[in-house]
Amino acid sequence: MKDYSKIITTAKNTILTESNAIANLANFIDTNFENAVKFIYNSKGRVIVTGIGKSANIAAKIVATFNSTGTPAVFMHAADAIHGDLGSVLEDDVVICISKSGNTPEIKVLIPLIKNYGNKIIAITGNVDSFLGKNADFKLNTFIEKEACPNNLAPTTSTTAQLVMGDALAVCLLELKEFSSADFAKYHPGGALGKRLYLRVSDLIVNNELPQVSENDSIVKVIVEISEKRLGVTAVVENSKILGIITDGDIRRMLTKSTEINHFTAKDIMSKNPKTIHEDAMAIEALERMETNSITQILVTNHDNNYIGVVHLHDLIKEGIF
Repeated sequence: MKDYSKIITTAKNTILTESNAIANLANFIDTNFENAVKFIYNSKGRVIVTGIGKSANIAAKIVATFNSTGTPAVFMHAADAIHGDLGSVLEDDVVICISKSGNTPEIKVLIPLIKNYGNKIIAITGNVDSFLGKNADFKLNTFIEKEACPNNLAPTTSTTAQLVMGDALAVCLLELKEFSSADFAKYHPGGALGKRLYLRVSDLIVNNELPQVSENDSIVKVIVEISEKRLGVTAVVENSKILGIITDGDIRRMLTKSTEINHFTAKDIMSKNPKTIHEDAMAIEALERMETNSITQILVTNHDNNYIGVVHLHDLIKEGIF
């Protein structure tokens, strides 16, 4: 039978081995790294990221990170590069080559070809004295003591180190470019993340009803308005200006005190100075205000401070923001 007793220990050792190696990368960040970042930032071309084997997988991920944070990048597999894909490298492009050993046959063939084109090479390698390290214009050291693999063979710690070095480059470039959340939204329009960055309050209220009563309206009318508009709330309005708010909770609390409601009007039970939000505010801001004030609805105003709608917590949940 298999011995399952070591699973937890092995998992923890793997994580600790890799985390210690990652922490050690900070010791390799020097002016060479700084100069590589500055060169990419000032380059007029793209960043071509290449590698072989598992390093190629890491290269593809780094390309995705660059592209999503404002640094145009292209993935080029090292094996494919020497069989035609090298034509994708343009004159002003910067090439990042990833290799643990820096001495694989494909790398030894590829590097001289790139240098003949005049493109600068940034090496991400665990062996700065390798062929790749010696021929690169900038060398980023990702040396590790050992792989997390018990046989010290399967690329584990080494590929994690490569990925983290790529992230360090991307984040430095992001900051130099002053890449904002608005910029990020341009590249991430889909899913909950994108919606957090671009969806506005005005987008949420488009299909909602506009519950409203005047301050002298009867409680019966208030109840009907809340019920018909199905938002659990109504604004108390005069000439499009908000005077107060009444929620279904206010109605329930009133009924626990008295069932004689005929003499009550909206102004008798409304809450004055309710929380509001501008139609141009981000949807995530509406959620933050609701959470801060422990409410499930918030009234919406326009540029003239007129009442134009209600955002309900359910709207945010429906959009996947909550």
